[in-house]
Amino acid sequence: MSPVAGREVVLETIGVSKSYPLEGVVVNALCGVDLRIHRGEMVSIMGPSGSGKSTLMHIVGLLDTPTEGQVLLDGEDVSRMTPNQLAALRNKHIGFVFQAFNLLPRTTAQANVELPLVYGGVSGPERARRAVEALERVGLGYRTGHFPSQLSGGQQQRVAIARALVNRPSIVLADEPTGNLDSRSGVEVMAMLQDLNAQGITVVVVTHDDRIARHAERIVHILDGRVRSEEIVAERVLAAEELRSMPPEEVAG
Repeated sequence: MSPVAGREVVLETIGVSKSYPLEGVVVNALCGVDLRIHRGEMVSIMGPSGSGKSTLMHIVGLLDTPTEGQVLLDGEDVSRMTPNQLAALRNKHIGFVFQAFNLLPRTTAQANVELPLVYGGVSGPERARRAVEALERVGLGYRTGHFPSQLSGGQQQRVAIARALVNRPSIVLADEPTGNLDSRSGVEVMAMLQDLNAQGITVVVVTHDDRIARHAERIVHILDGRVRSEEIVAERVLAAEELRSMPPEEVAG
């Protein structure tokens, strides 16, 4: 049986296309993409560089709008909403994790995590409480006052995950989340994403890496701006087991 059988659709694209001008020509980044993401699933969107996978993530994450087609969030068409309306929905429903971490360099880990709450108008004491709680959730409760330059790459990505979680989203979108990490830190990040998914959060991972993609239940293959195929992952890669199998010398100090 399909792992998504019986689950309601939380995000859907219907005939989504995205084009933009570049040096006098029109580039078609997406062409008629139909995609359904079900509540509580972990799905990978996989393709090579230039395939359109990051453009698709930006559209399903409400960071961009399609040139044609519809985007539905919980059944509501959001594709023609204003930027302010989309920002409000993003802040309420979606957390983001990016390859480059996107942390403010002169801001502490705690203050970086608080940023979505600042935009949401949450009071200072409540922001601080929730930011510390999110950092503790990713194992960095002891690093709240550290700046990004004082943290390893893996720790910076964990701060980014804490920031993604601080608004208690129902969906987490991760764009190449292990791309700037060593192998051990990458597996740790995937273990966190699988753990979040086990807690009921919908997780979408965008990647070019087949092994990373296979941490999910389902893989959507995208190429040249089109969904070429989908597959159910018969044998998922379980990050917690990967960590246990790593030799002691690979453990970060």
